[in-house]
Amino acid sequence: MQTLLKILQRYSNFLVFIILEVAAVLLMYYNDAYPRSSFLSTANRLIAWQYDQVESVCSYFALKGINEELVAENAKLRNELVRYESLTEDSILSREVIYPENEVVYLPAKVVQMTTNEVHNYLTINRGLADDIRKGQGVRNEDGVVGIVRTVGQNYSVVLPIINTHTNLSCRFLKNDYIATLQWDGKDNRFAQLADVASHMVVNIGDTIITSGLSPVFPEGIPVGIVENCTLGTGDSYYTIRVRLYTNFKRLKYVEVIQNAHQTELDELENGLD
Repeated sequence: MQTLLKILQRYSNFLVFIILEVAAVLLMYYNDAYPRSSFLSTANRLIAWQYDQVESVCSYFALKGINEELVAENAKLRNELVRYESLTEDSILSREVIYPENEVVYLPAKVVQMTTNEVHNYLTINRGLADDIRKGQGVRNEDGVVGIVRTVGQNYSVVLPIINTHTNLSCRFLKNDYIATLQWDGKDNRFAQLADVASHMVVNIGDTIITSGLSPVFPEGIPVGIVENCTLGTGDSYYTIRVRLYTNFKRLKYVEVIQNAHQTELDELENGLD
């Protein structure tokens, strides 16, 4: 108690000053409208800022659900587009809209594991036999081609992406339908190499490469990438072409599995040729 009294005695002048300052501010606040309105305005801005920060944090944690909803919506819209494109000309002219069963269906999935810096990269998605996923089905995202399903479990599947040296993809040039093969050299996951492009072809930087449609794995026209550079040495029969891939594998989170209703039949026919 004596110690407390000594402290109060030592700082008595300072305490009196603080009390008088507080009293002066309170008198000014209650007797003058302008300081009071300024104080309230500042307090309101502070409260609004706090609410804004809380809202930002809540929005961040809600992004996962929003992204999953957007992926599902994209797949739904893509399926509707397939149905629309499959309408017969007669049904459109007669105004009798008949939607046939989709030959191609897009099933949304989430990437749960992935490698991008290996020679034989892979990714795992949260879809499997329970979702009618089968080996050999194509996988894409909103930007373009991702890869091909390699192994399937009950609830998960492993996909070989196009940035895997074991994956070859049949492609074509958008400008003239010339067919080529996309391969990866195991170096940079942003680029792949386009093979089998003969020297008589005119290749320009910026040419768009799409899927060829010559396989039930990928429908024709899915974006693959653009020509980054091309060289043709003296006496060479084929170009050396580098393609910048549309799919950014470093940021890949959601994909769509391409389910072709006729894939099993086509695979059986092709296997019967062996």
